[in-house]
Amino acid sequence: MLPTPSAPNPRAANPSPQPAPSAPRSLWRNRDFVLLWAGQAVSTAGTQVSDLAMPLLVLALTGSPAQAGIVAAFGALPRFLLALPAGVLVDRWDRKRVMIVCDLARALALASIPLAFALGRLTMPQLDIVAFILGAGATLFFLARVSALPRVVSRTQLPAAVARNEAADSAVTLFGPPLGGGVFALSHALPFLADALSYAVSALSLGLIRIPFQAERDPNIAPPRFWPDMLSGLRWLWHAPLVRFMAFVYAGFALFNGGSSLAVIVLAQRRGASPLAIGLIFAAGGVGGLIGALVAARVNARHRFGRVLPILQWAYPLAFFLYAVAPTPLLMAFIEAGIMLNDQIYDVVWPSYRMALIPDALQGRVTSAYRLILSSMLPVGAATGGILVQRLGPAPALVVMGLGLAALALVVTLNPHVRHAPPISSLDPGL
Repeated sequence: MLPTPSAPNPRAANPSPQPAPSAPRSLWRNRDFVLLWAGQAVSTAGTQVSDLAMPLLVLALTGSPAQAGIVAAFGALPRFLLALPAGVLVDRWDRKRVMIVCDLARALALASIPLAFALGRLTMPQLDIVAFILGAGATLFFLARVSALPRVVSRTQLPAAVARNEAADSAVTLFGPPLGGGVFALSHALPFLADALSYAVSALSLGLIRIPFQAERDPNIAPPRFWPDMLSGLRWLWHAPLVRFMAFVYAGFALFNGGSSLAVIVLAQRRGASPLAIGLIFAAGGVGGLIGALVAARVNARHRFGRVLPILQWAYPLAFFLYAVAPTPLLMAFIEAGIMLNDQIYDVVWPSYRMALIPDALQGRVTSAYRLILSSMLPVGAATGGILVQRLGPAPALVVMGLGLAALALVVTLNPHVRHAPPISSLDPGL
């Protein structure tokens, strides 16, 4: 039925001025965002320390890159096993409480390594279990954090908030890996104790945040059943062509990139690098990543998503080919800086776009469905990467991985959903 025409309004010709909508306050004046950002910066610093120390510890204990790949696979496995149920739980449970529990569980798991080391009881099965607990905690924590961010900041501030998070991650990479390598050289157990303490700091910062991490739910509406609720995120994703495509892109990236850090570590060792020097290679990545995070919001604002994403995708195979022929750890450090600059821009451009697409009530479930697809290849990529490094050597393994990433970049370049994606300002979540 057509609407009935209204009578002319004599005041329509000179409408009274409407107050302009107030701009959201600066992120640095948002107490809850600052607490979340600072706590995660400390936690990420600890993770940078232990992430470098874990493969070094396995290589010191066993001398086997394949064993290091298996430990990495145990850490990646929960991201696949828990992906869908974790999304439902994050949307149902108190997200802040979930994040605090995950931090404390990971702190205890990491603290078990120096304890077992001091008692002379450290074994590979224990490292596998610790890696699994770390992966499970990271899965739940990440989903809760991503789902909570649109509650802590406004939608228009999401790219800037993601960029600040990425800048913090890059900044701590400046000292995290070198500290991890240097501390590991002093004691193989100390890096894991440092990471345990960082998780405790993160849990404390989360406890001080006031804003709820999810919208208030109507108590008169009964929550849906677990399995249909769990599958609802997967259904939404499957009917969102761009998000679905990018989930498979990330799965391919996990497959071909899963063993890259291990390959770089072993390659650097064979070219005469000490644990501290290896840490400095990854610290150079922190320099590049910090620059990338600082310019990412500007890149995101000035360049259309579909134009910039393929360029970012092609940088990965190029870096892998350069790694394979770099003759010295110093050149490897320059390559790491370049690829991390690219990576941080990528990690602002796409995740902020994805978060703006997803409705608040489905953030956890859709993100978990997305991560189910990409994480299906994480254990495979980690284990296969370790085997390739052991069988072929680190340089040929990087060439093989680079060829896979080049094929992936070609697919991204040709995809119509990427090329014709609208600007983030015009997105309507849920459509």
